[in-house]
Amino acid sequence: MKYFYMFFFPALTSFLLTPLVKKLAYKLGAIDVPKDERRLHKKPIPRLGGLAIFTSFLIYSLYYIGFKSNFDGILAGAAIIVAMGIVDDIKELKPKTKLLFQIIAAIVLILYGIKINYITIPFLPGTGSFYIGWLGTPITILWVVGMTNAVNLIDGLDGLACGVCTISALSLFGVSIISGRMTVGILSIILSGACIGFLYYNFNPASIFMGDTGSQFLGFTLAAISIQGAIKSATAVAVAVPILALGLPIYDTLFAMIRRKINNRPIMEADKGHLHHRLLALGYTQKQVAIILYIVSGIFGITSIIAMSVSTKKSYLILMIVCTLVLAFATELGILKRTKR
Repeated sequence: MKYFYMFFFPALTSFLLTPLVKKLAYKLGAIDVPKDERRLHKKPIPRLGGLAIFTSFLIYSLYYIGFKSNFDGILAGAAIIVAMGIVDDIKELKPKTKLLFQIIAAIVLILYGIKINYITIPFLPGTGSFYIGWLGTPITILWVVGMTNAVNLIDGLDGLACGVCTISALSLFGVSIISGRMTVGILSIILSGACIGFLYYNFNPASIFMGDTGSQFLGFTLAAISIQGAIKSATAVAVAVPILALGLPIYDTLFAMIRRKINNRPIMEADKGHLHHRLLALGYTQKQVAIILYIVSGIFGITSIIAMSVSTKKSYLILMIVCTLVLAFATELGILKRTKR
């Protein structure tokens, strides 16, 4: 019952805060004006909605957990990301500036001891894990920055990123409970509640977007939580589980990078080749696409919990099977095809 409260009250709080944040967005000029063909909305929509999610997460994390060294690191890093996101939602920042702040936030995590220390290889004896030493620092930064941007990239459809992050957080909650990491489990369930309260306003037709404030906060926090809950210890399945739990944004981002490389375009250049764009092109509505991708994300989440419950070798076998199916699906949809300029 306690976990229900940890989900319900953050959901209620973000639900009540969102209309206030919407008014604030109008006052600050944080408005998304449709100015290119990639945007699917036809009229100006306020952004900055992620502030409601962050505030709810902050309130209940402090209430249920209080100040602890590792949690302080997540909170400090998230505050940097949210501050940067607010500025970006009001006045767009350059990609290099955003990347700099993302790296700083990742370094803050490392300074607080939130770092990938082990890599699991299924063919090694024992747990299959070995200590990676100083390599943990660049790998942690790459993981955190990559996830932060991955969630940002899928935030191109009403309710998509928020809903997917809700499911991913619930998946990490399940993984954390199985691994006995209760603090991380609490953070995950609070985060999912904060997301679902906002989703009421963000689902199609959205009346507010979460903006970079929300998408980058969610990506960063999920990355940090996954380190603590799934890849912190030597006995954890150090690669398969978090990749599955956060599967949709990870695969969509990887495919975007490959697609842009195939087409000789800059890695950071926006396009209309993402998974949700391809499904829209097939004739599905925004609501249908969001629901389809929620189901896909849910399958990833359930698979991650199964992977956490089996041996290391079996978990990697599951990951390999999923990767093969995802690649086949992406190829069928034409996500990786060469396009004309």
